[in-house]
Amino acid sequence: MTKGKILLFDGVCNFCDGTVQFVLKHDKKAVFKFASLQSDAGQQILSHHSLPLSDFDSFVYVDGDKVYLKSTAALHVLKELGGLFRLTFLFIVIPRPIRDYVYSLLAKNRYKWFGKKESCTLPSPEERERFL
Repeated sequence: MTKGKILLFDGVCNFCDGTVQFVLKHDKKAVFKFASLQSDAGQQILSHHSLPLSDFDSFVYVDGDKVYLKSTAALHVLKELGGLFRLTFLFIVIPRPIRDYVYSLLAKNRYKWFGKKESCTLPSPEERERFL
């Protein structure tokens, strides 16, 4: 199983693709690797961590043996990006059910609000090594 910090995302979601592009741009140390939830690598990682293989309503952050979902995943990723993004981790004090309710509202409506693609965006040659 691949080690390190891995972000699993919905590969056909425009909002999710924008999130990946945001992380790529701000991950100055290039610590994150990426895989779509639908890909073979994504499916293997989900299976390894006993996560559902067909529920693509959650952004998943795998950091070694730790798995973070939904709002907790997003906050941990922003913290890892460093700089002012670390301040967003203060939202972790909001109870998870409240944070995840807001997250789930966005996830449930992401295709309607941001659109959907036929397939995943192909990474540039420079970014390709960061995708599983």
